[in-house]
Amino acid sequence: MKKLPASLKGIYILFLRIVDDARIRVGGLGELELKKGLYAYVGSAQNNLEKRITRHRSREKRLRWHIDYLTADSRVRVEGAYVYELPREYECKVAAFLARTSQKVIKGFGSSDCRCPSHLFKITSIKDTCKKISEIFGSRPRLIL
Repeated sequence: MKKLPASLKGIYILFLRIVDDARIRVGGLGELELKKGLYAYVGSAQNNLEKRITRHRSREKRLRWHIDYLTADSRVRVEGAYVYELPREYECKVAAFLARTSQKVIKGFGSSDCRCPSHLFKITSIKDTCKKISEIFGSRPRLIL
């Protein structure tokens, strides 16, 4: 992973590849049926962004948040993480955009503390997703993984 400035904070998108169709138990959501493919998870880190991404990359951790259940599973690979230096309130704006444009919305995932339908989406392309978000929100992504 690239060394990040200590002050880096913002919205991030974690790109995950599910290598085989999978049923994964995700805390209070129960079992989710996820099809093989590429997914984008939208999160926010206003402090310790580098630690947050390192946690997502680790399979060994206490399962606390919805995303932990996916990133701990051997059928899920972290493909990349990009950060947009945007304020925290943009987390839900980016999630809303992906909810409108993605192939599938994984209902309730990562959104228990907001009104979004989800923060996890099945997508077709990392490059196209990052490009569209940059165009709409006026922030260039920084690859951090």
